[in-house]
Amino acid sequence: MKVSTSKLFGFLVFLFFYNCQAFPHYKFVVKEVPYTKLCSTKNILTVNGQFPGPTLYVNKGDTIVVDVYNRGKYNITIHWHGVLQPRNPWSDGPEHITQCAIQPGAKFRQKIIFTTEEGTLWWHAHSTWLRTTVHGALIIYPKTGTSYPFPKPDAEIPIILGDWWKEDIMELYEILERNGDDVQFNSEAFLINGQPGDLCPCSKPETFKLKVNRGSTYLLRIVNSILVDSLFFSVANHTVTVVGSDASYLKPFKTSFIFLPAGQTVDVLLEANQSPNHYYMAASVYSIRDIGDYNNSTTTAIVEYNGNYTPSSPPVFPDLPSHSDTGAGLNFTASLRSLADKEHPVDVPMEINTHLFYTLSINAPCKNHSCPDGKIRTLASVNNISFINPSIDILQAYYCCIHGVYGANFPDFPQLWFDFAAEVYPMDWEIPQLGTEVKMLDYNSTVELVFQGTNLLRGSDHPMHLHGYHFYVVGLGMGNFDKDKDPLMYNLVDPPVQNTIHVPKIGWVAIRFKATNPGVWYMHCHFDHHMVWGMDTVFIVKDGESPEAKMLPPPPDMPPC
Repeated sequence: MKVSTSKLFGFLVFLFFYNCQAFPHYKFVVKEVPYTKLCSTKNILTVNGQFPGPTLYVNKGDTIVVDVYNRGKYNITIHWHGVLQPRNPWSDGPEHITQCAIQPGAKFRQKIIFTTEEGTLWWHAHSTWLRTTVHGALIIYPKTGTSYPFPKPDAEIPIILGDWWKEDIMELYEILERNGDDVQFNSEAFLINGQPGDLCPCSKPETFKLKVNRGSTYLLRIVNSILVDSLFFSVANHTVTVVGSDASYLKPFKTSFIFLPAGQTVDVLLEANQSPNHYYMAASVYSIRDIGDYNNSTTTAIVEYNGNYTPSSPPVFPDLPSHSDTGAGLNFTASLRSLADKEHPVDVPMEINTHLFYTLSINAPCKNHSCPDGKIRTLASVNNISFINPSIDILQAYYCCIHGVYGANFPDFPQLWFDFAAEVYPMDWEIPQLGTEVKMLDYNSTVELVFQGTNLLRGSDHPMHLHGYHFYVVGLGMGNFDKDKDPLMYNLVDPPVQNTIHVPKIGWVAIRFKATNPGVWYMHCHFDHHMVWGMDTVFIVKDGESPEAKMLPPPPDMPPC
């Protein structure tokens, strides 16, 4: 393994500053503790014994250090979802991509660099299915001396939407990895701030309650941390004002419900302007699967007005869209618009030099001779390539010029064009290639990427997440993308800035970004079973010419493979 003299010098300089600079410091101890839900107790993996994990509070532009101690029995990594981490993929967190896992008994210091993010993000485990219980909110306040672009709320409350599995989550993961079938089991309950709500057995005393004063306004910072589901969310008899998503401000708009794809965050203002009473806030699934193939439960919390009155019993319940209301989800997403004012400008790339078109498919199982480790499993793919995790992480291989770990031939377009919305396909079209292929991008290149959902085998929606970047969502629609007509309808004036976007089954989404963050950056579906099946790939953004356009060297304590 050869490392150039300039990289060695850069590493020594980085090591000096890494150890000598004083940043706010946090300690994450990953360990198992017993938790009781739904009338039974089991051990779950937590951070600092908390579920959900601790909320971190920073200001825009801060840098923090988090020491992660693995006191559990599984390998683990931590990802800072939506944090750009400029030039610093070493602390991004996805196993096999930017690091090898933190092994039991080991420690890893992660440096988290915040820049333009402002609003709500979250952190979570990014190895196997451990993020089910290892996750928490990231609250990014405006810089000191600046304020929100809306009246300051009277209080702010993180609302973390999660799920609870009675089974051991690692046993389920191992079944999925070993057998590969679409898991016909679902979580037993969804959660609001760690609680199923009083509609579930043995859950009433612990139901999360939000006490409000009539006339006050509350900023709800909502995170969808659920493993394999997107959700609708609503508060009975109240409209909310959407003001942000994925740590970026939006033009405010009122709505009776919000749609949260897996992995996304939404900030809303709740005005306590109704008659004093008890009102349910509730979340239920969005799914295009058949009844019985998804979690059909509804999680609840209670908004309780302060004062003397006799509350309704039970509390007033909200109207939520039906589980398969694709139009409701699509219309909500289409309503998002960037604030696009003087203090929060947009910079949408107008001249595109890199056009990409990625099809997203659930595929037929591979056969013994072509499966990883000889296992028969269901596959998923991007452009008909099902991603295989390498033996060492791609970032290390790229930085140290280790050959044979990955290929650089990920296709810009699908090799086979067809009617992606068709009901029936030839069997050959359902069998993907397997490989560890990445897409190389030149520094400063301008990228338009169209995600196209397909109906192959068993079509699905896909919340696609890109590490290391925020992107502009310039267009979306149903059916097949039309390269001649659909771009004419793009929003290039105030498109929303996201890090995760919902791609509907047999629908499309167009995003744009400028490749100004050198490094190795993961892109994947945030339904974790789709990611296990191979619906992921990697962007490697090359260094630019100036020192400020080059990737930082690794920290001294990268976990070994």
